[in-house]
Amino acid sequence: MDNNFYPKISAGLRITVLHADPAFVVIEKPGNLLSVPGRGPDRQNCVTRQVRELFPDCIEHPAVHRLDMATSGLMVVALTREGQRALSIQCQERKVDKSYIAVVDGLVAEDSGKISLAFRLDPDNRPHQVYDEVQGKMGVTRYKVLSRTESRSRIEFTPLTGRTHQLRLHSAHIKGLGSAIVGDSLYGTGQDGDTMLLHAATLSFYHPETNALLAFHSSPLF
Repeated sequence: MDNNFYPKISAGLRITVLHADPAFVVIEKPGNLLSVPGRGPDRQNCVTRQVRELFPDCIEHPAVHRLDMATSGLMVVALTREGQRALSIQCQERKVDKSYIAVVDGLVAEDSGKISLAFRLDPDNRPHQVYDEVQGKMGVTRYKVLSRTESRSRIEFTPLTGRTHQLRLHSAHIKGLGSAIVGDSLYGTGQDGDTMLLHAATLSFYHPETNALLAFHSSPLF
């Protein structure tokens, strides 16, 4: 396949398959790779396209959930319609548990806590999300400080809701941690293409056929 077809930022980025099942696969996504195709021929390299290349019998639209392009880490991708339906229902019913590791610019004072902020899309500055306690929808995140350096904090995030850019906004906003994730080009000081230090580190869900609880772990590179 000609990698020149893909955008420079995604050239050479490939997923790693951690677990393969007839109904689904669990993969590690590198940062700066789309989860699903974007608009235009230069934004077609993505997780679901690569899964379909690796598993030719995969359904046409296998996404169950997404990670932001800049976020790395664990994703589950369906291979069958039955698997996608069962896993999507688990996501809707919040039976899929996830945690993330991040490094933020700044020293977070509290060792742990819960962030509850209502936010919505800013239609004049897509895909940026803005705090709006009137028209926004509530996002809830638990956090724990794992370590601190002189100017940064390493955080474990456990999102209790699944809003777009939830962890990024909860980190950066003054009513949240007030410290943007390192490399975040939307809510922090990062530039387009920078490595954002946010990684989906754990993922657990129930097998869509056997109902057995499955748990996966991925260590960040930072």
